[in-house]
Amino acid sequence: MKESDMLTITVPGSTANLGPGFDSIGMALGCTLKLTSVLSDQWLFEGESSEVSGLPEGKENLIYQSAARAAAVFDLDLPPCHVKVWSDIPVARGLGSSAAAVVAGIELANELCSLELSNIEKTRIASLIEEHPDNVGASVYGGLVIGLHQEEETEIIHVPSVKVDTVAIIPAYKVYTKDARNVLPDQLPYRKAVEASAVSNLLTGAIMSGNWELAGRIMKKDLLHQPYRHVLIPEYREALEVIEETGAYGAAISGAGPAVLCFAACGEGEQLEMLLAEKFPACQVKQFSIPKEGSTVHYSEKMVSAAQKNRSI
Repeated sequence: MKESDMLTITVPGSTANLGPGFDSIGMALGCTLKLTSVLSDQWLFEGESSEVSGLPEGKENLIYQSAARAAAVFDLDLPPCHVKVWSDIPVARGLGSSAAAVVAGIELANELCSLELSNIEKTRIASLIEEHPDNVGASVYGGLVIGLHQEEETEIIHVPSVKVDTVAIIPAYKVYTKDARNVLPDQLPYRKAVEASAVSNLLTGAIMSGNWELAGRIMKKDLLHQPYRHVLIPEYREALEVIEETGAYGAAISGAGPAVLCFAACGEGEQLEMLLAEKFPACQVKQFSIPKEGSTVHYSEKMVSAAQKNRSI
């Protein structure tokens, strides 16, 4: 089949929280999930990279489930596809692999069913699946997002251009979101919750004003998740010590971890990457760009025709 007969969907990975921005602040990262899809007689998902080897091949796949969830909102059925999946987003490391899969599924449904969803509509459906908007919002929009997800609505503020260098320390072990959630307390005392809110507000203000030096200092004042999760991720405390020595901006557990994202002034990321690689020889250390563009779609006229036919049934 010609290249023009393929539907191609590309979704960036993401980091979330940035310390006190728990379940609210997300930022796109320069790692990618890519789907190439053609219409078929049954659903089949085929992994093409090590990060997605052994992925579910049928309807139990998260991409399909997300696509079906999006189509069901409009009472539509999905035509089956053969989907090839490639990714360099590390799985269960806090770099948005599952969120990227959710967004990819929604993009797939959007094209197969000609839904013409806006970015906020995509993020709303994705947030209903993920239960928070930070990772999925960053994957949809690119750049940085600040979001609020509630039962009745999802709101997003998008910051397209983020002027900071990011370097990730990626341990070899995995931390699954459910395990990272299990170490969190069920509640906070009122006074502590008020303080946590103020810390989060100041982080947001620092980011919106481009004051990453302040943002880095505020990240370690988090009261919502890092004080509890650091026991699962020893690299976090070690990274803070290195940051203090180098004069870089700061560090935060990325998502649920175990990746730790470190922040430096623009142009200083490469030097920080080299230093962290020396300090953390058992981990992968990698500088990530922050793409301004979120999920993208390229498709052929043949695929559009099939989608329109499916919607008219």
